[in-house]
Amino acid sequence: MMPLRGAGLSVRLSRRPLLTGLALLAAGLSVAVVTLGTGTVGLTPAEVLRTLAGGGPPGAALVVLDLRLPRVLDALLAGLALGMSGAVFQSLSRNPLGSPDIVGFGNGASAGALLAIIAFDAGTVPATLGALAGGALTALAVYLLAWRGGVHGGRLVLVGIGVSAALEAVIRFLFVRADLGKAAQAATWMVGSLGGRGRDDAAVAAGGLLVLGPLLFLQLRRLTMLEMGDDAASALGVPAERARLALLATATGLTAVAVAAAGPIPFVALAAPQLARRVTRAAGPGVLTAGLMGSLLVAAADWTAQRLSGSAPLPVGVVTGVLGGAYLAWLLVATRRGLAR
Repeated sequence: MMPLRGAGLSVRLSRRPLLTGLALLAAGLSVAVVTLGTGTVGLTPAEVLRTLAGGGPPGAALVVLDLRLPRVLDALLAGLALGMSGAVFQSLSRNPLGSPDIVGFGNGASAGALLAIIAFDAGTVPATLGALAGGALTALAVYLLAWRGGVHGGRLVLVGIGVSAALEAVIRFLFVRADLGKAAQAATWMVGSLGGRGRDDAAVAAGGLLVLGPLLFLQLRRLTMLEMGDDAASALGVPAERARLALLATATGLTAVAVAAAGPIPFVALAAPQLARRVTRAAGPGVLTAGLMGSLLVAAADWTAQRLSGSAPLPVGVVTGVLGGAYLAWLLVATRRGLAR
């Protein structure tokens, strides 16, 4: 542990999580640099770095800064939001399956954004508002349905799975009611695609993180206390139910922002916190390391999608879906054997 003191504050940092977080940050940025040089106009990492610094080969600024950088930033920021929200949900439910993918919060945000896209031909801002509204309504519904003298992890996950199934039916109904052009556009968006993402999408992710990130970090102490159980948290002065509701609202907002910015990229919120916890070997929610792991996963999946797609664009959600399905199967087996946590 490394104590940091100053201005009346004292913070203790565990060496391994700190070094792991720095390594994940470096890995994510490295993948981003490689991705910025990947495409029809190929650039070396050195050329990409020179272009970002204001130099580089002729014409590289247009390719890197205008065409590729918004997509890469969107991937990093959406992955950060998904990883952080997944860590909160899994910590609150004390269940490795308690992620927004599984409990329906992601589907709620998707349904809200999809309704805005199909019914109102919405742009980025209305789609973002639709995702936030859909996620918030879903969170409220799951919370009320799971309430029984309080909300506990197992019931939250089970109710969320049921609500998620109902939302899947709503999403399919929206597809049936849409005309062919909008349905095709929405179908690509629903897989989770970074193709065609621009500065507005990256700005949505950045703005959401700037607002919700600090709110979440102000609640980390309460989240850590809630991991020990409601009785222990209450004994330490934490109002358990109010704290849980505030954390759920913040994590739902992060999920909705990621969905609005990049579409519903599956399994990142499920896998990132678990992978981060295994790498750091640290107790506690590990929200920041989970977020950095999410950024790395989405950036790496996007680079893989570009390398595999050739002339036809491959949505990043296809890559994360294949890898996430395999991970989920392993996680279910490990959970059954008592090895998942």
